[in-house]
Amino acid sequence: MDLIATTADLAAACSRLAQHKVITVDTEFLRETTYYPLLCVVQIASADEAVVIDTLAPGIDLKPFFELMGNEAVLKVFHAARQDIEIVWHQSGTIPHPIFDTQVAAMVLGYGESIAYDQLVERVTGHRPDKTHRFTDWSRRPLTSEQMHYAISDVTHLRDVFAALDADLKKRGRSDWVSEEMEVLTSPRTYDFHPERAWERLKTRVRKPKELAVLMEVAAWREQEAQSRDVPRGRVLKDDAVSDIATHAPTTPERLANLRSLPKGFDRSKWGSDIIAAVHRGLARDQATLPKLEKPRGNSNGAATVELLKVLLRMTSERHAVASKVIATVDDLDQIAADDAADVAALRGWRRELFGEAAIALKHGKLALAIEKGRVVRVDRA
Repeated sequence: MDLIATTADLAAACSRLAQHKVITVDTEFLRETTYYPLLCVVQIASADEAVVIDTLAPGIDLKPFFELMGNEAVLKVFHAARQDIEIVWHQSGTIPHPIFDTQVAAMVLGYGESIAYDQLVERVTGHRPDKTHRFTDWSRRPLTSEQMHYAISDVTHLRDVFAALDADLKKRGRSDWVSEEMEVLTSPRTYDFHPERAWERLKTRVRKPKELAVLMEVAAWREQEAQSRDVPRGRVLKDDAVSDIATHAPTTPERLANLRSLPKGFDRSKWGSDIIAAVHRGLARDQATLPKLEKPRGNSNGAATVELLKVLLRMTSERHAVASKVIATVDDLDQIAADDAADVAALRGWRRELFGEAAIALKHGKLALAIEKGRVVRVDRA
């Protein structure tokens, strides 16, 4: 169990690790008070060794680690890889590739929705991981021996989990299913958070094009402000305040001051002026260039169709032992209910074969659902 704190030691370790076809990787980071995650520790294991990298060590250059992450000859195994990949992408412009995400593999193999690492380790290996340091402050130095042991165990158990899941995927002929998901996880677009697209992350439902235009501008301003100050979005402006501004479109400090979702005096600050300017930009946008707003579904039959599709999805999930979340989302079902040719993952590739074709057949009465001996079953109709 080695702690790497110099560039020379890191380069030597990465050179050794690069000789292996498979390595397991995990990161420890903090992001409670920052926009960008602060990478504190990286742990990596091969079949021969396990190392801990002190990424905050004075003078250390992480270039050898980033080069290892981009080495096409080495498969990098993560659990719930998205945030780990985001950190590497932000710091180096490198997307780890190729990768294998054990959380995704577990969903494909029927271990449930987004299973936690410790639960997966226990179910696959029978070992119960120590969770003592899950919420420790990884930025504090020196690292304790207990922290080191915890960090190492994350990647050593991951070796056994990967071996078991990989074998099961090959046995069931589902390796390609996971590979498709890995292509999404390793696409730069997945981590390309342009301020112009920040509004897409909000759950706000706007009803008018004017509201959408203001929402887009205010959300973009908040994103840029959070990035420039390196603080969480909520520290700049809460989500409910962004929604409030989009709905009321205040164009003067007086109108901004009337919004209860904003702190007292906010209207007189520089940020208040910035928001008013963003509102004006939104109101000036050409509404013809805006994304189309989803119309509320007033048709009860449309809602009933979605409910039937949910039943079919759950039945498919249980029958094939695949987490429903990885087959189709609720948004997928909404779009399928409205359009047979909807551009959703559930109507492409293995998902279409497993669920999509049946979903369309159900919509058109070519397939029915019935209860037989206490279980929902599909009934094909001529």
